[in-house]
Amino acid sequence: MGFLERKINFPGLPLLPLVLALVFLENFTLISALNYTNYRQVSSLRLKRIQRHLNNINKPAVMTIESPDGDIIDCVHKRKQPALDHPLLKNHKIQRMPSEMPKVKKKKEGEIEREMKSNETVEQGAWQMWHTNGTRCPKGTVPIRRSSVYDVLRAKSLFDFGKKRRSIYLSRRTDAPDVISSNGHEHAIAYTGSQEVYGAKATINVWDPSIQVVNEFSLSQIWVLSGSFDGSDLNSIEAGCQVSPELYGDNNPRLFTYWTSDSYQATGCYNLLCAGFVQTNSRIAIGAAISPVSSYAGNQYDITILIWKDPKVGNWWMGFGDNTLVGYWPAELFTHLADHATMVEWGGEVVNSRANGQHTSTHMGSGRFAEDGFGKASYFRNLQIVDSDNSLNTPQTISVLSENINCYNIESSYNNEWGTYFYYGGPGYNPQCA
Repeated sequence: MGFLERKINFPGLPLLPLVLALVFLENFTLISALNYTNYRQVSSLRLKRIQRHLNNINKPAVMTIESPDGDIIDCVHKRKQPALDHPLLKNHKIQRMPSEMPKVKKKKEGEIEREMKSNETVEQGAWQMWHTNGTRCPKGTVPIRRSSVYDVLRAKSLFDFGKKRRSIYLSRRTDAPDVISSNGHEHAIAYTGSQEVYGAKATINVWDPSIQVVNEFSLSQIWVLSGSFDGSDLNSIEAGCQVSPELYGDNNPRLFTYWTSDSYQATGCYNLLCAGFVQTNSRIAIGAAISPVSSYAGNQYDITILIWKDPKVGNWWMGFGDNTLVGYWPAELFTHLADHATMVEWGGEVVNSRANGQHTSTHMGSGRFAEDGFGKASYFRNLQIVDSDNSLNTPQTISVLSENINCYNIESSYNNEWGTYFYYGGPGYNPQCA
């Protein structure tokens, strides 16, 4: 049981977390059990605000499961989950299943599948660490990773907790995707041109990239986008795997989701850290660690993520692995995405805070450049988009973009087994990337 979850009794303070029970001084120096939480002056007022926020997002559990990595997974009744606190979802009826799954179009006549080369063997898909002891959440509940006081204190502020800090949006050219260099976000991505899109799919190689400083992250994800990149109305739905010491307190790669309807300003959040995403699955915990992970010149593991718009109801569903439904983003959350997406991006993103006055050494993907290839560089394979007919198609053309190819790069290709795919990533700081 984690430090924060140990309960003690103090006169007049029954069953309060230890951290709060010890706050009798106006200013109290918090000493973390995690290396990622620095010594900080924390007022009792701030701790009370944090606890009030945690009470809103940590819902009462029917059952609690402790993961080997220290996570606490609460099994919460599906009608009590945070999503339904959203003012637009007060009378929301949970959609149990999508009206239909995206259709898979048959391969062209005469197209022959080739067997993957023996040196390109991918092991079975990665799963989640909290499943290790075999315990599952009961039917009718959803697993939610419990947030702690320490999780909040690692964030810049309570408002910033669970959010991507993006303040400035720049477009390199009118047909290019959102790229953010001025506030330290760097990318290596593939993207579609502007068109009507109703979803996207990809299989993502899972690694555990090293992070230089606590407020940086490295992620690999799908973006489903609509709205303007240079305004305040960008709508984005995102899912993938992420290493973020600030958000989670460790270096484990984790399944994550994100959404925003106002260019990351006030709406949306990661995972279930605010009202929005409606979870329907009792076996997948969003924000939980993914295991096992790939190793250099060793076994390779990947996860498959599908995001698509229900053609009848309009909600945006998420699938994980082999058609396992995780849940959905209700259409009511969005403006532009209430209709359709106009662009899809696949790839990596890191935060470069230049902590030592030089480029970060935070890795993207495996920390190797794209040209190193299978078993060394990270990959996305079987890129697909969902069209207006609710059919999965391999995009005819994709463009690739990296702001600084000496730090992180990307190379795309196509074959019959992997369809449209790319290798991407890099080590960050090196003699050519300073």
